[in-house]
Amino acid sequence: MDTAKARKHMVDSQVRPNDVTDSGLIKAMGRIPREDFVPSNRRSLAYVEKDVPLFEGRWLLKARDFSKLINEAHIHPGDLVLDVGCGYGYGCAVMAPLGSVVVGLEENTEAVSQAQTSCTNLGLDNVAIVEGELAAGFADQGPYDVIVIAGGAEIIPEKLFDQLSPEGGRMVAILVDRGVGHAMLYTRHHDAIGERMLFECHPAGILPGFNRTAGFVF
Repeated sequence: MDTAKARKHMVDSQVRPNDVTDSGLIKAMGRIPREDFVPSNRRSLAYVEKDVPLFEGRWLLKARDFSKLINEAHIHPGDLVLDVGCGYGYGCAVMAPLGSVVVGLEENTEAVSQAQTSCTNLGLDNVAIVEGELAAGFADQGPYDVIVIAGGAEIIPEKLFDQLSPEGGRMVAILVDRGVGHAMLYTRHHDAIGERMLFECHPAGILPGFNRTAGFVF
């Protein structure tokens, strides 16, 4: 597979036509080798228009959904970014040129190691991959200007809102309710949280710790 050609086609057919206007994001997605951030036996799937399986219960978001989500986060050069559920680190690699520092949070030990290696191999010295429970966030480095939840979520844990900068912090996530998914933008101004629905999307699964607790139904 000609990965450079496949990457260009991905940007031209899945990113640019879908209201993605951030030139830095488009450039990064055209440069970062997406195939290096999926399992070796799934490299041929890296540029298809669907979520790519990474490991049990986890997927790499399709380029269309990922790019639209990051575009709406409006990452600025001085921003501190938290990538929750970073998997093998693709999102961290793409966002590294956009912000100041990107912290990738992952609870799968093998994925943490691979993400660190892949980002290091690309010379991304402003990316830090840390291991921990996704729903707990990573308060040690916060507050964050931007938090990206890189997968489906039935609920957004309060701890993540607490880790947003009170001075205009932004969080993007895909909220799933009874099988229907919508990308959401949350903004924090002091103690007030605003929310805006962005677009419809259908992630392949829900991130661990982001499931709604089943209640008793009469």
